[in-house]
Amino acid sequence: MATMAKLTPQYVTDRDGRKTAVILPINEYDELIEDLQDLAALAERRDEPRTPHKDVVAKLKEDGCL
Repeated sequence: MATMAKLTPQYVTDRDGRKTAVILPINEYDELIEDLQDLAALAERRDEPRTPHKDVVAKLKEDGCL
């Protein structure tokens, strides 16, 4: 996950020195987009039913996956 500490933004400013745009290295941009997509997926699935971890483990053992 991208964090502010890892970002190396460059700013585009207007004649008065006000920031008008940000330039990021493509890898940092890609990480931010991926994080946003992950957060969107989490938000969409917020109300879906959940299965307790112990039940998942038991089902995997039952199926021979563990």
